Amino acid sequence: MGKEQVSYLSDGTRIAADFYKPENVVPPYPTVVMGGGWCYVKELIQPDYAKYFVDAGYACLIFDYRHLGESDGEPRQHINPWAQIDDYRNAMTYVSLREDVDAARLAVWGISYSGTHALVVGALDRRAKVIVSVVPMLNGLYNMRRAMSNVAFREFLDLCDADRITRFKTGEHGRILHSAHPHEALSTFPAPETWPVFKKFKETVAPNHEHWTTVQSAEYTLAYDAAPYLERIIYTPTLMVVSAHDDITMSELEVPYFHRIPAPTKRLVQIGSGASHMSLYENPDHLRQAGEAGRDWIKNYL
Repeated sequence: MGKEQVSYLSDGTRIAADFYKPENVVPPYPTVVMGGGWCYVKELIQPDYAKYFVDAGYACLIFDYRHLGESDGEPRQHINPWAQIDDYRNAMTYVSLREDVDAARLAVWGISYSGTHALVVGALDRRAKVIVSVVPMLNGLYNMRRAMSNVAFREFLDLCDADRITRFKTGEHGRILHSAHPHEALSTFPAPETWPVFKKFKETVAPNHEHWTTVQSAEYTLAYDAAPYLERIIYTPTLMVVSAHDDITMSELEVPYFHRIPAPTKRLVQIGSGASHMSLYENPDHLRQAGEAGRDWIKNYL
């Protein structure tokens, strides 16, 4: 895939992005704007999914959210879902102003934490003509309580309270791990299989990945719930891809949340055969199924 390194401003902050162009296609290109999940950088798994779209004749923009990767913004590793949604929408604005992009044919694609962002952006921004959401984290409070034990969740709330006092007194943010074994350390997503997969990405294609965030980032998840926005997706063709055995973003919540979407043109794809959240990153067959489902949906409706 041909890649052009670009940047744009989002609320005055420089956002770094990669623009992938299809070969043997005459512009302007229909374009997929792609957002990564918790602590992702643009090199982490997203190019693997982008290849399905680019090979089918679509351009793709993959970007680092503010505070992450090659993008600017302080404090580092700070994740505010609403700021990220602004970055997503400003990414749409950036591509819509390119002469080689068909601004009337834009799709949004997101995975994990950004799987929810894609749904919210699709609900709020009429420029999104197609939505693809892959293993989304749809209700932060439910997710945190479900992933942590009752004792760990109490410890997490205590950490948030203490961090708020420290920020008030000093302006300094505390840190929390992205993932860890729940018996070893407190983390936002306590799944021991996550770090080995991300470690492999960091050592190969995504050296800018850092496996931690500010504590406030994790606290923000408690107020993030897609439900009010799903009900606003009335006209936009929407695909949700979930894993049959996802206990990181919770299959048992993703399926009923999908059915809250009133749009008549929607599809739920569940990857089976022992699929988990992380298998959509490391199992080639599961990645292929998710990639082909997204590609075919976009080909049908964009």
